Amino acid sequence: MSTGGSPWRRLPPWTVDTGLVALAALDAAINLAGEGTPLMWACAAVGSVGLLLRRRFPLSAFLLTLPMTLFMDVAVAPIAALYTLAASTRNRRLLAGCALLNAAAGTLAWPLSDGFTGEDRTWTLVQFVYTLATAFAPVLCGQLVQARRDVARQLVEVEEAREHERALYAQTVLARERAQLAREMHDVVSHQVSLIAVQAGALQMAAKDPDVREAARTIRTLSAGTLDELRHMVTLLRASGGKATELTPQPTLADLQQLVANSGIETTLTGELPPGISTTAQRTVYRTVQEALTNVRKHAPGARADVHLWHDAHHFGVTVTNTAPTRPTVALPSARHGLIGLRERADLLDGTLTAEPTPQGGYTIELRAPARSD
Repeated sequence: MSTGGSPWRRLPPWTVDTGLVALAALDAAINLAGEGTPLMWACAAVGSVGLLLRRRFPLSAFLLTLPMTLFMDVAVAPIAALYTLAASTRNRRLLAGCALLNAAAGTLAWPLSDGFTGEDRTWTLVQFVYTLATAFAPVLCGQLVQARRDVARQLVEVEEAREHERALYAQTVLARERAQLAREMHDVVSHQVSLIAVQAGALQMAAKDPDVREAARTIRTLSAGTLDELRHMVTLLRASGGKATELTPQPTLADLQQLVANSGIETTLTGELPPGISTTAQRTVYRTVQEALTNVRKHAPGARADVHLWHDAHHFGVTVTNTAPTRPTVALPSARHGLIGLRERADLLDGTLTAEPTPQGGYTIELRAPARSD
């Protein structure tokens, strides 16, 4: 049961085995003390040398030590063999049987004698119990070593599982951040770039100077190309992202009036939301209005828009409705990622988002969410 830094673990196995054989032989020689018969010496030699087999054949090594325990009070060889056997097997019945066998061999008087009085039986029983306790000591030590190995192996497995869980969690966080980045790129960057493209298109059609029209055309073309590249980037980020999550503070209802004023289209803002709604809900309303006005600029030039905030006893929301376009539209790339992002935001509120054309040729987008949603 030595620790990983013990010098015994750094010794070659054959060195330890040779030392045990020498120690067992010395133990047997001390017990025989010059009065042993050739049979006793042979049993001592077999039991001591048999320890060389204890790593590959622990049960055989233990059985080879039994003959020597019949003739002498040896301790090194049987204890080493029992320890090795207990450290290598999980069969507790086998270990108990070997301990009993070792105690019986060490207690039994050899050769057998007919004169076995009551006093001899009592003494033999006492010696048997003592020898059995001695035999169980290396068995328990071997089982403890085996349990320690099992615990060490389980700790390694638990640590590997934790590392795997940490890696999965890091990947999940990264995926959510990518999804959030994709949504914010579309909501913020495309909002500004599409406004530039629309204004450049209007300037191109209204300007009389050919140089100005060419400059406006170039700006509109570059803006359209930027939006197309942005669409590809958002697609890639969404492909590797997970369910959206709010990571950083975003605009709230306090910024809604400024958003409407800077939208570049004729817009009216009416109604109000219930007091005390969460910042997540405020951001969702803001982004819904922002995306709706962006779509009006892109797909309905000259249209007017109405932004209506509303609430009742159970729900709140915003409805953005625009009229039919009055001027030709400017072709701009679109993959409908804006509506996808808005639906994801609505899902965070346990709400719904609807987007559909109106009978008058316009379009309406409505966000509806439970009044107590966070």
